[in-house]
Amino acid sequence: MPGYPNRRARQARWWNAPGSARRESDPAPTATVATHRRAPTGPVVAAFVLMFSSAFGQTYFIAIFAPWLKAELGLTDGSFGSFYTVANIASAAVLLWAGRIVDSFRIRWLAVAVLVSLALSCAAMASVASAWLLLPILFGLRLFGQGFPAQLAITGVGRWYLRRRGRMMSIAVLGFPASEAVMPMAAVTLIAAVGWRETWLAAAAGLCLVSVPLVLLFLRNEPAHDQSAETSEEPVAPRREWTRAEVLRTPAFFGVLAATVTPAFVMTAIFFHQAYLVETKGWTLAWLAAWFPVFAGVSVLTALATGWLVDRLGARRLLPLFLVPMAVGVTVLAVSRSAYAVPVFMVLGAMTNGSAQTLLGALWAELFGTRHLGAIRSVAFAAQVFASALAPGLVGILLDLGVRLESQYLAMVAYTLFAALLLKALVPRLNRLAAT
Repeated sequence: MPGYPNRRARQARWWNAPGSARRESDPAPTATVATHRRAPTGPVVAAFVLMFSSAFGQTYFIAIFAPWLKAELGLTDGSFGSFYTVANIASAAVLLWAGRIVDSFRIRWLAVAVLVSLALSCAAMASVASAWLLLPILFGLRLFGQGFPAQLAITGVGRWYLRRRGRMMSIAVLGFPASEAVMPMAAVTLIAAVGWRETWLAAAAGLCLVSVPLVLLFLRNEPAHDQSAETSEEPVAPRREWTRAEVLRTPAFFGVLAATVTPAFVMTAIFFHQAYLVETKGWTLAWLAAWFPVFAGVSVLTALATGWLVDRLGARRLLPLFLVPMAVGVTVLAVSRSAYAVPVFMVLGAMTNGSAQTLLGALWAELFGTRHLGAIRSVAFAAQVFASALAPGLVGILLDLGVRLESQYLAMVAYTLFAALLLKALVPRLNRLAAT
């Protein structure tokens, strides 16, 4: 019948037609939640842009400027790391309080406000002249760089997509490894060409002229909060929608947090003090930076594979495995002085890094629903930010006290293996929570 391409639509038309005669014995058409249509790509592209734009507030980018900042502002490794830690803790506290606004407003305009704020922080870094002014600038870079873009992107994808949440999450988080592949070498090249302050100005211009227009374009048809970007003919079983207060009364949630913040701490500690690492090992910053594209490439492949596995197996079954590659990679970095320890670490660390964002992005929606996902993710993400905040200051202070970097790395490996065992023990409890 023209205009009704499938049997179900024709049946529904007949059923609802005025004056149609129906026998009592005729079965009613099957009720469905919505008609099937292809999931639009606009929202996930906008999420990718947000993740990519977070580069200017990420540790691996800021750490490149550490030698110039310490030299011009008179900072030691310990004092610079302590400033970074304070700024991170403050940004985590604000994100914990403000992260819930994602549940009340459209992400489109929140994203524009965040990107403009990040651009202003980059411009401020270009003109920093005092150590004390560095503190609020680092706070702005971390809150509007590391914090809010990922909060908006991952919460949005978790809410916009249902049937293919794992795959869409893996696409969105590719913005992060893509920025890791491009930004370190781009920063080093620009610093050599125009200077480190001018590089920050270029970052501010890129955010305003590229990132903001792209987000406005791809979120022009952003779904409402009570709708998904994709629909299905298959009925969706009702499930409990947890509030943040209910989640905070669940001990298993904190057990998962204690384990899943491990990559944030370990990778931040290594990348923030990368200059010290290469100096003690006899390598160069250029050698380390040259392997970031490999790190990004492996992260991409792992993220895509993780998204595919999440849609088939669920995030809970993968949790105990994702920390193991990083533990092996950090062990190699600690015990070897060979320059080829760098690519080994980059590959293995990228496997954990690539799977973490996709896995954790899907996990909270899988366990607790999507109605209060922004508020719940704000707690989880604030914990990650706090862990990444603690790492630079703690490692820097221990270095000032004479604790060797290799010994610190081995301590990180021990905790990582403990965290993997903890997640393995928590899986049965998580399965019961998800079945609610």
